[in-house]
Amino acid sequence: MNNLPDFPWDRLEPYKERAKAHPGGIVDLSVGTPVDPVPEIVRKALVDAADSPGYPLTHGTRALREAAAGWLLRRHGVTVGQQDVLPLVGSKEFVAWLPSYLGAGRVVFPELAYPTYDVGARLAGASAVASDGLLAVGPERVDLVWVNSPGNPTGRVLPVEHLRKVVAWARERGAVVASDECYIELGWEERPVSILHPDVCGGSHEGLLAVHSLSKRSNLAGYRAGFVTGDPVLVKRLLEVRKHAGMMMPAPVQAAAAAALADDAHADRQREVYAARRALLRPALERAGWRIEHSTAGLYLWATNGQSAWDQVSKLAEIGILVAPGDFYGSAGERHVRVAVTATDERIDAAVRRLQ
Repeated sequence: MNNLPDFPWDRLEPYKERAKAHPGGIVDLSVGTPVDPVPEIVRKALVDAADSPGYPLTHGTRALREAAAGWLLRRHGVTVGQQDVLPLVGSKEFVAWLPSYLGAGRVVFPELAYPTYDVGARLAGASAVASDGLLAVGPERVDLVWVNSPGNPTGRVLPVEHLRKVVAWARERGAVVASDECYIELGWEERPVSILHPDVCGGSHEGLLAVHSLSKRSNLAGYRAGFVTGDPVLVKRLLEVRKHAGMMMPAPVQAAAAAALADDAHADRQREVYAARRALLRPALERAGWRIEHSTAGLYLWATNGQSAWDQVSKLAEIGILVAPGDFYGSAGERHVRVAVTATDERIDAAVRRLQ
């Protein structure tokens, strides 16, 4: 375990204290954690299933699997069998352990990326390659390729043509493509497409996995609820490993997740809330001298004023706003900051006033 990096968020603590000292209090835009209520329909399902004394199934209930498959078809034009849906105890644990599950020796992920892709490779003892150009990866064998669209931290959406090329490249080499699609319902200027969509994969899910989370769509970060689906052979293999490891989503959470996936109304309302916050915060940053790049989807604004990331973090902390430095996500982000739109309406309004 000594090859793991220091937890990056610990480095942000001094700036957090500085932002807290602002007379109006901190506006924390650093971590994209939901702040709005869990939908009532989800809470009711959780409570109704609270009397669950027995062990839950690693594969989950049929109701949960059917709700996930129904959501994918209804909202994203993706057809999967309910038996090919595997619940996750939040998507982060799966991202961290997938290279180990697969016995991967070499893992490729984006240059600007969620740090857990790298951590997962390290936990597996695999070599990690951060590259946006697959031709630059080299001739060595690759076992796992991560794609993330919409991307964290940039909010970039990968077009169908790019995803199709990744799939073809990986299939030629026998590599698995895992697509982190946690922000797929939050497209703004562009509409994200799943790796499992027939326009991308040609109707075959061979070698493909799509990872989904209810943290962003339904404010369920505290429930630890997600799922993975795709290649039936891979999903079955992952199910067997997770059975041995005891990776089981709690039964009440399974019921809550099924209710969330079966209901689109609450997700549409939450999307409108994020759109309104984004519409206030983006122009305020631009007027204050920041340029927003990509950010056509997701819950973050990828911003730069040309200075180093930490100088920008410091400047914003002086007015009580905390953001994440871009180099948390790779050296290519050393002159950017990631700004989350997940604060309350009142805190977003405070940030806008301070940026003026």
